[in-house]
Amino acid sequence: MSAPGVLSFTQQGWEQVFAKVKRALVYLDDTCAESLHWGCGSARLLEAVGSPACYLREFKPDAAGGGADQPKAVFVLSCLLKGRTVETLRDIICRSHFQYCVVVTAVSHAVHLTANHVPSAAAAELEGQQPVFEQLEEKLCEWMGNMNYTAEVLNVPLLLAPVAPHLALTPAFASLFPLLPRDVHLLNSARPEKRRLGSLAEVDATVLPPELLLQIRCLVSGLSSLCEHLGVREECFAVGSLSRVIASDLANYAPVKNRRKTASGRASVVFVDRTLDLTGAVGHHGDNLVEKIISVLPQLPGHTNDVMVNMVELTALQTKEENHNMIAPGCLAQSNDTEAKALWEALLNTKHKEAVMEVRRHLVEAASRENLPIKMSMGRVTPGQLTSYIQLFRNNFKALVNHCGVLQLGLATVQTLKHPQTAKWDNFLAFERLLLQSIGESAMSVVLNQLLPMIKPSNQRTNHDYSPEELLILLIYIYSVTGEFTVDNDLGEAEEKVKKALAQVFSEESELSPLLQKITGCDSSINLTFQKSKIAVDELFTSLWDIAGARNLMKQFKSVYVPGNHTHQASYKPFLKQIVEEIFNPERPDPVDIEHMSSGLTDLLKTGFSMFMKAIVLSTRLLKPLNIPELLFAGPGCIQTLASEHLLRR
Repeated sequence: MSAPGVLSFTQQGWEQVFAKVKRALVYLDDTCAESLHWGCGSARLLEAVGSPACYLREFKPDAAGGGADQPKAVFVLSCLLKGRTVETLRDIICRSHFQYCVVVTAVSHAVHLTANHVPSAAAAELEGQQPVFEQLEEKLCEWMGNMNYTAEVLNVPLLLAPVAPHLALTPAFASLFPLLPRDVHLLNSARPEKRRLGSLAEVDATVLPPELLLQIRCLVSGLSSLCEHLGVREECFAVGSLSRVIASDLANYAPVKNRRKTASGRASVVFVDRTLDLTGAVGHHGDNLVEKIISVLPQLPGHTNDVMVNMVELTALQTKEENHNMIAPGCLAQSNDTEAKALWEALLNTKHKEAVMEVRRHLVEAASRENLPIKMSMGRVTPGQLTSYIQLFRNNFKALVNHCGVLQLGLATVQTLKHPQTAKWDNFLAFERLLLQSIGESAMSVVLNQLLPMIKPSNQRTNHDYSPEELLILLIYIYSVTGEFTVDNDLGEAEEKVKKALAQVFSEESELSPLLQKITGCDSSINLTFQKSKIAVDELFTSLWDIAGARNLMKQFKSVYVPGNHTHQASYKPFLKQIVEEIFNPERPDPVDIEHMSSGLTDLLKTGFSMFMKAIVLSTRLLKPLNIPELLFAGPGCIQTLASEHLLRR
């Protein structure tokens, strides 16, 4: 995917918003704020507002309304204009003095028709009309108290947060997660006995709950807008059950048939269920600095993919913990700083050692340009050395402003290198390597018994021991990388020992983390008994078994584990890497696990012909039609290329 395509798609959408916000009070939800954060930056929005006062507010039920001197409001929302969202709109407007309201939604009118149960045939007859938006415009005037006031409702596809030239995220779908085998039982509970599903292989759009279908349709609508912007006709492929539903919906999305007929280019879009390989998401074998920064630094509030960088080092305040909240945090996104963007892309695409050296180089060059008294030093880069360079900018306001982006990334690097969790990284890596060797040589029961001594209650843990959350990460790693394994009495006994130890640790925690609260259903450690903890752990292991069996339906990509031999140790081979190698291997027949989703009779004929003739039509489709530099992976919650997989390893 070309960088201008992704970035211009996002920026073009925001330009439509900027055209509406002059001297307006602007309300943003978290998802749209994140798209703005990575795509244009809040400074661009403030510039478009053109008021000395801060006119940006978070869209939430208790948000402050507009005063008598604030007659105009713009609401920028990522969700359907329905239910609680409309109630929040009404409440804010009713306690304000607005005379002009604009509501921008990232969800198309076609999806709003679906949400309002308008049949597809009736929706097709409404082409060019927007009755749902028009009805809401009338309501806005009613809530403002005068039907002669002005109201506008429009769709702008603010789908992406472009993190890098080859990596764009979809924050609105961060919670969209592939189905697990246990979900089949939930789906069957609402179906008659004769029509019950046997496995995830039988799941299609007709069996999914309406809420999930609407979420999928919102994603499909946004991706269709992206393809329209890129000027391509997309060929949709899927690996996994939920990806198959999404790819099929995009392939057969009725509102885009005319667009596909006139598209000048073609693109292949491969949807992949993330649950088919959670090893990479929780593992520590990626030698990348950005991965470590995102793992150890606190999350930026309201964001799914950025962190808080402590900026106290650049002030005259002492670096005490009580001073940390006095200064606004820095972050990784530097959308309007060319120098910082170049450094950020270098951090994404290089190994840890080279990335740290790149940070030093940028700091040295920035200091030299500002004629700061820098002392050059060669050799190994240390946190202290980087800190000394950063502190040169402390008392120079002009230099601070000129290089603020690079300084934020430099501080993020220093704080990550100094963070206690970074020291644990090597411990995780060593244990994961040991596990990889053990999996090939020992039964699953032996692997679990190796983990058992590491499960310690809080009163016995040191800083070097694993917390409950970290133990869960190791368990996910074990079950995901192992995949299918032999069930025997030894495994049952080993699992029961691990379950009992984990339940004991959970119940003895003095304070429950948000994750443990969610897992146990208890908001306080006082309410968490051993019995409740045991029930939660049993549920947890049911999910772990589902994760282990996620690739059972695969015929070709059944394993991410590569056994060792006389010359190489056992290793992990990422699922996405296997898919890309298979797609671009000219000597292989059609990959059996990569399903092509038909968008009509012509595609069905082509697919059938390719299978009959043994021609590599699927591989050819994935190779030749690409008018964009890289193969596009569109998965729930993200769009990624293989080169940037490490950003999703959280």
